[in-house]
Amino acid sequence: MSHDHEHEHDDEIIVLTDEEGNEHEFSIVQVITVDGKDYAILLPIEEGEEAEEAVIMRIDEEDGEDVLVEIESEEEFDRVADAWEEMLDDEEFEEESEK
Repeated sequence: MSHDHEHEHDDEIIVLTDEEGNEHEFSIVQVITVDGKDYAILLPIEEGEEAEEAVIMRIDEEDGEDVLVEIESEEEFDRVADAWEEMLDDEEFEEESEK
């Protein structure tokens, strides 16, 4: 069995629609697992602007499809945000130690 397509999260682009029906493009920068659940770290792709604010969504499975769900619990959001920051710190630390 061979798979022709590979899943690459590096430059996966997804479109989310806000409450006003406006579409926003995001790139998935990382998928992390916290407490046995997968979360996608999304960065908005703004025209000509560097967006600083990452968005964190939980990846749930519905009917065999992965769906992104907003995290409603502040506690859950904070846990994932902390894990993501630790990961960034680790990466920066690794880069420093390689010099």
